[in-house]
Amino acid sequence: MEGITSGPGRYGEESLELATASRTVSPDTEMLFSFEGDTLVDEAGSFRVSSSGLRLVPDAAMGKQSGLSLGDDTGFAVIGSPGSIFSTLNWSGSFSIEFWLCPSVVDNGESILSWKSSRIVDEYPLYQILEASFVKNHLQWNFTNLFAGYAENGGEITLSGSKTVIPGKWSHHILSYNAETGLLEYRVNGLVEDLKFITVTGQERGEIYPLMLGNSAVFEICPSYAGKIDDFRVLRSAITDTEEFFYQNQENYQTGWTAVRYTVEGGSFVSEPLEVLPGSQLTHLEANTIVPEETAVEFFVRAGDNFYSWNQASPAWIPAPAGKPIEGVKGRYFQVMVRMYPDGAGTVSPSVTSIDLHYEEQEPPLPPFYVKATAGNGYVDLSWSHTIDKSTSYYVYYGEKPGEYLGRTALEGSSPVKAGVENSMRLTGLKNGRIYYFAIASEHNGQIGPLSQEVYARPTVQSY
Repeated sequence: MEGITSGPGRYGEESLELATASRTVSPDTEMLFSFEGDTLVDEAGSFRVSSSGLRLVPDAAMGKQSGLSLGDDTGFAVIGSPGSIFSTLNWSGSFSIEFWLCPSVVDNGESILSWKSSRIVDEYPLYQILEASFVKNHLQWNFTNLFAGYAENGGEITLSGSKTVIPGKWSHHILSYNAETGLLEYRVNGLVEDLKFITVTGQERGEIYPLMLGNSAVFEICPSYAGKIDDFRVLRSAITDTEEFFYQNQENYQTGWTAVRYTVEGGSFVSEPLEVLPGSQLTHLEANTIVPEETAVEFFVRAGDNFYSWNQASPAWIPAPAGKPIEGVKGRYFQVMVRMYPDGAGTVSPSVTSIDLHYEEQEPPLPPFYVKATAGNGYVDLSWSHTIDKSTSYYVYYGEKPGEYLGRTALEGSSPVKAGVENSMRLTGLKNGRIYYFAIASEHNGQIGPLSQEVYARPTVQSY
């Protein structure tokens, strides 16, 4: 499976559907915690987890898992490597902080993140604070002495959300700073909640107060928070309107917004090779699906006689729309591939509950009606009648006990020996004085039929 997970299907049955897409590392990614996998790790590799009380739980806004914090000291803390943001003296430039929240409660003072450091200005330490916490059901960001030269309000800047964060519901948060324009903005569910231009004029035009971070310090995530968090990301760039925000219905989000959760590439899954009788013909495929408007499900099949030699491209996949006749797909093994696509907004997934393959089995070829064995000096001559149906070849089975065709002594090979399309064969290298038992089987399209009646012969020096 790729991009696929399990979910509810028809009639309460389990189905396969698209998996939500967690963030991935990009060239600008400074920190990324997707909370997927078994351990908590920065996928960008710039930060080391120094402590953690966070739990990984199978309920997520994106992907399959999120992190669960239960209150004070149950989040986690990270320390950056030299050269990384929040860990390098005089670090400056654009940055963004992005994450999903699903709080259990929204109490005043609950802290989502905290970074406290200092830098030396005129030989005196200037303390710096970056934090985000809840104030009256809204998330509020505080920046203290982070921008060189900015002295209003004691060097403190505050951005506040205007919409209520609701317990038990996921919401998406982005804090972004653009070093080229001085724009500091906060978005919730894709909409701007608050913004400030960190300039001398306080407007878009004017000299910019540059970001200037101090000494390396611990970056705390969910130090005092009860609830889930997902896809926590820090970028070394500003998120702009031209970047994909993964949202629709922004103008009407008061009645409910929907975050894009599925990639436009969709996902796919492939069945194990399914063994049937050789030469079986696949006739059609039926599937129990849920395919909402704009979504799509595509089915493909392939077949062959030896799946051990298969690879991703060979045998070729053949489109097989559900309920439509399938032609030219036959063999001993069938395999099914399904591709699934979300709607254009990336908010709705189709699902597949079951797939049924319908096929016709090829009747095995009949054995020869008549078989004769004539012994010679160290050999046995075998002959048989041609079968009444089409046979591409015959196989000679032999052994030294009735019904046990395990012979290995004939120079022509171990049992069974392929005789081709001829209806006679001599087996040589047999031991004189020893009795041998024989049976013939027909083969057609890779399917070997039942054995003929058994005959026997004993090679001797005097045989003729």
